[in-house]
Amino acid sequence: MIIPKLHYISQGSSLKEHLVNIQKACTSGIELVQLRLKNVSEKKILALANEAREITSHFQTRLIINDHYRIAKEVKADGVHLGKTDACPTIARKHLYTWQIIGGTANTIQDCETLIGKEVDYIGLGPFRVTTTKDNLSPVLGLNGYTAITEALKTETPIIGIGGITTEDVTEILKTGISGIAVSGEITRNFNTIRTFSQLLSASSTEEQRHTFK
Repeated sequence: MIIPKLHYISQGSSLKEHLVNIQKACTSGIELVQLRLKNVSEKKILALANEAREITSHFQTRLIINDHYRIAKEVKADGVHLGKTDACPTIARKHLYTWQIIGGTANTIQDCETLIGKEVDYIGLGPFRVTTTKDNLSPVLGLNGYTAITEALKTETPIIGIGGITTEDVTEILKTGISGIAVSGEITRNFNTIRTFSQLLSASSTEEQRHTFK
């Protein structure tokens, strides 16, 4: 499965607002949505995941569930994203369907190596900069951190940058060897940025193709 280059991480001040924003992101052409709910009961997450699955299926958008791999399996989401304190990817893999993907959160080279060893499908590496959507933030990586980690790893596993990323950052981030980005705040503020992000990300892949054929 090819991992899309742009992920939208759901945001909202209420459960209803998460769904409204997921719908807006799908309407605006997002390829992958991650349903991320914190401090909400599993029962509510399951109900919301079912609704999110209906919305994303209609648009043929991929849906990833944050943390809860059993819910990801139950609603037949496209996969699960596991944070550092969530379940181990190896355990989650045993429960999921073979076609479901697993992403993992990383902040250091060691985190990445551990996840690669556990055969995740992609790594969410961050934070790129200080972000308000997350408590207990790991050390900020910035462009230098990204470059150091991608150069040390030399991995085929897609690495997705995350954490306060704006459209202005994309071109520089891609130069570090990062293959895509996950965005929450910037997109929620203006869903039209999805088009801008997508154009910037696809411009990089056409450039890669040009270099390959030389």
